[in-house]
Formats: sequence, structure tokens, C-alpha cells
Amino acid sequence: MNYLEEHYNKFYEEKRLDSRHGQVEYRLTMKYVREYLDRIKKPAEQIRIADIGAGTGRYAVPLAKAGYDVTAVELVQHNLGIMKKKNSPVKCMKGDARKLKKLKDEDFDLVLLLGPLYHLFTFEDKLTALTEAKRIARSGGFIFAGYLMNEYGILTYGFKERHILEVKQENRVDESFRCVSHEKDLYDYVRTETIDALKDAAGLERKVLFSPDGPANYMRPFLNALSEEEFEEFISYQEAVAERKDLLGAAAHTVDILEKLR
Repeated sequence: MNYLEEHYNKFYEEKRLDSRHGQVEYRLTMKYVREYLDRIKKPAEQIRIADIGAGTGRYAVPLAKAGYDVTAVELVQHNLGIMKKKNSPVKCMKGDARKLKKLKDEDFDLVLLLGPLYHLFTFEDKLTALTEAKRIARSGGFIFAGYLMNEYGILTYGFKERHILEVKQENRVDESFRCVSHEKDLYDYVRTETIDALKDAAGLERKVLFSPDGPANYMRPFLNALSEEEFEEFISYQEAVAERKDLLGAAAHTVDILEKLR
């Protein structure tokens, strides 16, 4: 994970979700998180949330301040330090999404896995992280598994930033234009069929697959140029189309909301 540590020591993760495209992702994700928390028929203080790969606590901290019992696990020490300095009720610990030994079986009502799967480069590692999330979730509990989408990587890094010939020569893209990523690339990109296969292999039931940001990352300067009223209309648009199957594959991010039945 040296590449990951080096990246997040330089990249200011804390501010990423403050941008307009980041706000689309954040607001849509929190909308679904709150919806599924409402399905758990307990007082907030009795609902236990695990935020795995919590970054600087952008989800964990507001959820804890809202009264939920939140445990945050983060691999990168730099991010963990920022989260701890917020002096929130979050219980913070350093850890790897694939090895959550400090967390008990069936102890959480909701498990957020919104970042780790971006940085795991084999199906087996992704499945291990998803299976660990399942282990710590209670029966009837929910898991939010976040992914980066293949076509976003191809269209932005490949064509928009004009690296497509380079990555094809280096065999980082196959004949079907599927990204072939490695640790030094920092991010791994998937298609919906891989998300389906991971869900099935983990033995989890899908509630919904949605995109929190849709095309927002493709059109950053255009979002920045919108008035506040126009931007709110874009948020409303993304809320309306977030679950459309014909748009999911080309989104930047998707989140698979899964239920543990056993």
C-alpha cells in the first residue's frame, strides 16, 4: 500500500467532496444512507455503523454527530490523523478493509465500504473486503459498496487526457477497452458485470445499484458555471436518474446497496 500512502499524503482528501462534482456524490450518497438508516427500526444511538476506508471522516463524523454509534477504520495514517483532530464521537482505528480482526462478527447495522474497493486490484481482494463487511454486519443489515467505473477511466484518462495509445501499448487496456490496473495506478475500474459477480460470490442480496454522481465528473467546469438554482436542478436530475440501468456503466462512481440475509 506504499503507493496509496504516498498519494493520500499529497492529495487533500478532506476537500474533495467540497467541489460541486463532489457535492453531487456526497449529497446523493447521504440521501441513500439516511433512507436505509430509517429502515432500521431503532433509536439512532442504538444503530451501529462501521465506515470502512473512512478517509478523513466526511461520512463518519456527521453521522456520529447525528447520534449514531460510528466506528471508522482507515488505512492511511495521514487521513486518520485529520479525522481524529475533528474531536467527534467517532471511534477511529487504523486498519485494512481485508482484515477487520478488531471488529466483531455481526456487530453493525450498516457498513459503509465506499473507498477500499477503488484501491484493490484483484477480484479476490475485492471479494475479501466485501466478505469482511458481510461478516461484521448483522443479519438484515446493509452494506454500501462503492466502485469506480471502467468507462469513466477510459473516457477521461484515455481519451480526454489523451493517454489511450500509451495505455494500450503498455497493456493497461485490453481489446474490449477494459482497464487493467495495478497498484501503482492507484485506482481500479470495473464494469457492472464485475459488481454483479462480486455480489453473487459474497452471497449478498442487492437492494439497489445507483450512481451518486452520474456524469458530474465529466462536466466539472460546466457544473462550476451553474447558478445555485441551476445546480440544485442538477442535484434533482441526478436523484431522478441515479438508478437508471442505461446510465450506470458510464457513471464515475456506483454504489451497490446490499443486504445480509444470513
